[in-house]
Amino acid sequence: MSLRGGGPIEELTVPSGTTVEEHDLVVDGDVLVGGQSTVEFGLRGRNVALGERVSVENDIEAEGDCRLDTWCSVDGNVLVGEDAYLGERVTVTGRLMVSGDLDIGDDVTIEEGFEANGWIVIRNPVPTLVFYFIVLSQLLRLGETDAADNLAEALADGEEVRDPLLIPRGAEISDDAWRVSTPATVGDDCRLHGNLRAESIRVGERNEVFGSLRAREEITVGAGTVIHGDVTTRGGTVTVEAGARVLGDVSAGDLVVHDGAEIDGTLRARGEMKLVQETGGDEGGDGEGEAESDETDADDAESDGDEASDGDDLTDDDTSDSETVTEPDGDDAADGRDATGEEAESDGESSADESDPEDSAAKGSDMDEPEPEELDADAEAT
Repeated sequence: MSLRGGGPIEELTVPSGTTVEEHDLVVDGDVLVGGQSTVEFGLRGRNVALGERVSVENDIEAEGDCRLDTWCSVDGNVLVGEDAYLGERVTVTGRLMVSGDLDIGDDVTIEEGFEANGWIVIRNPVPTLVFYFIVLSQLLRLGETDAADNLAEALADGEEVRDPLLIPRGAEISDDAWRVSTPATVGDDCRLHGNLRAESIRVGERNEVFGSLRAREEITVGAGTVIHGDVTTRGGTVTVEAGARVLGDVSAGDLVVHDGAEIDGTLRARGEMKLVQETGGDEGGDGEGEAESDETDADDAESDGDEASDGDDLTDDDTSDSETVTEPDGDDAADGRDATGEEAESDGESSADESDPEDSAAKGSDMDEPEPEELDADAEAT
């Protein structure tokens, strides 16, 4: 049984804490490599499973089980802490040391011999580890996350479940470059050697990568990560988070740089270039204070409106007060009005006197009313 393409390994996943020590790739969890891949590093992990036609150019050290599928080749020694499973036509240029049982297929070549403390069976087995892994991947594909968690806990036997190192089919992993045709994800606190080439790349926090990053789509560099090289994408977005440092050039379709990031090289963007300035707790408090001040201004405006309405009331009160104030002087005012009335009457009399000629004229006009008739008669007589 083999880990063929289109199977469970669909991306390069480097778990947190992975390091490259001299010529070995060291992880705390399992190592799963897809078919037809080339790994120039040695592999050191808990359980190691290789698909068909995988080439490893250094030693393999597995604390648990080790599975080498058909046509695999290991240029070095294979040290297994528990059981080992070797498929047909596997080649090991060094020595095979197995602490548990050994299941071995046909036409297997071990140049420096092998040693096993348990049973040795010559066949082409299907190891339980790979079977469980395939079942687990199918559960995840179907969305049965609860069943997958239960299976993972059962496989761990009460031990802490650690993320595995997943290398997809057809990958090339070396000290020069990590080349995959799938997305790549790097966890936290890793130390890697080589240029990373993938469809998309996401690097976690506090990593150190001695190489460049290149992808067709987006690239994300986490906080506290140091990239000793360039970061390049064809048309995707490059995001450099706060505290990250790139010791090279950055070229992307769109570029997003957070405040606090350091880029020693040149920035190039075909599209938009954004500088994101994040607000901390104090600044957020200031922002809240500004909001509160705005609310306070609104309250003040409302109080001003109330005062304005109160001002209207006060104006009415003032008017009424002014009227009441003039009330004690009402006698004087009345006297004034009486005096004014008398004056008005006197004025009226004077005006009446002045209007006597008019009245006389009016009376005269009344008395002269027959004269127009006489004139009219004279006019008619004429």
